[in-house]
Amino acid sequence: MSHNYQDLIEVFNHTFEQEFNTRLELGGDEPIYLPADEEHPHHRIIFARGFYASGMHEIAHWCVAGPERRLMEDFGYWYEPDGRTEAVQAEFEKVEIRPQAYEWILSLSAGFPFTVSCDNLHGDFEPDRIGFMNKVYQEVLRIFEVGLPPRVKMLSDSLRKFYNVEPLHPSQFIVK
Repeated sequence: MSHNYQDLIEVFNHTFEQEFNTRLELGGDEPIYLPADEEHPHHRIIFARGFYASGMHEIAHWCVAGPERRLMEDFGYWYEPDGRTEAVQAEFEKVEIRPQAYEWILSLSAGFPFTVSCDNLHGDFEPDRIGFMNKVYQEVLRIFEVGLPPRVKMLSDSLRKFYNVEPLHPSQFIVK
């Protein structure tokens, strides 16, 4: 199955542009979320370099953000760049569990492979990728127990329809 970032843009914008005044857009080296302003009438999720996975990840953060956060640049979230210490990495992973669980759900909805991201290639230690993946997996199971949040469900349904993917079930999520 082919995954073009243009398709992700089209599906996202068709699903959310009207109701949430939000568009997914191709960006450069760094992703960013920008709320609407005088020059741009839509909120914009700008993902990096045409990477489909980057688009999925940034969408997942948007799905986590509540209405007030969606009015702030980058949702007002804290971000510590690559090169984190072990203590800072632990804090980073705590706040990444929910978005990466959403990303995994949305990726499977598109038939796209998901890889957990510890996002610390230049740190002074090796992050526990499998341990983090297990935390994300447990969060996916909790989400399925209570039901997908509305925006995640809307996009999951749209992606599954576009890519002709059957409804998701927790048994499809496998830690590798």
